Amino acid sequence: MEQRYKAIISYDGTDFHGWQKQPGEKTIQGFLEKALLKISKKNILVIGSGRTDAGVHALGQCAHFSIPIDLNENELSHALNSLLPPDIRIIFLEKTSPEFHARRSAKSKIYQYRIFNSAHISPFVIRYVHHWFGPLNIKDMKEAAVLFVREADYNPFSSNRLLHPVRRVTHSEIRKEGNEIIFTIEASGFLRYMVRTIVGTILEVGRGHLSHADIETIFEKGKRTRLAPTAPAKGLCLIKVIY
Repeated sequence: MEQRYKAIISYDGTDFHGWQKQPGEKTIQGFLEKALLKISKKNILVIGSGRTDAGVHALGQCAHFSIPIDLNENELSHALNSLLPPDIRIIFLEKTSPEFHARRSAKSKIYQYRIFNSAHISPFVIRYVHHWFGPLNIKDMKEAAVLFVREADYNPFSSNRLLHPVRRVTHSEIRKEGNEIIFTIEASGFLRYMVRTIVGTILEVGRGHLSHADIETIFEKGKRTRLAPTAPAKGLCLIKVIY
């Protein structure tokens, strides 16, 4: 009889080739499955709520796995953390029903992107933010962020190869805290590079290179354009998965 577990995982994605296991690459899923192999003596599949790309971080990634042994949650999380590299941590673990599925059961996800807008930056934050040197119009960026709250074809803001590109964004906002510009977005699902491309587009608005009307035009044309660049991975973090 297998026991299913739900895990909340935090990781610094800097030195990893993303979530998904790939031959010859350091990945989050790969390290988790290696740790579970040592504990259970069997190959265990770990399924995450979604894939984060190379260099992207997570505060609250969710995953599930089933193992043929029933272990206490605290003992299992301690055992896993002792086998994982220090930049991957299990921060919560609980037993769950066999019906729970980290990806299919998710209702929405919250991502955050951090931009450090200053001439100088601390080495203690540089791994987790996009360092931007030049001036930005925060008011225009705030107004641009709101324009992404909609259900629409998000192909123009992604590197999507899926047949169904419609996504419903329920929250999108920019706020400023000191030298940091923090973008927060929540949606029922995301296409590949979608958040980073939205950020890149909003940055172009902040630079004065794009207008709010240009964003509407990009949506209307329905195709990826150079007007919507992709921001670097290191500023992006998966904050929470809602169930």
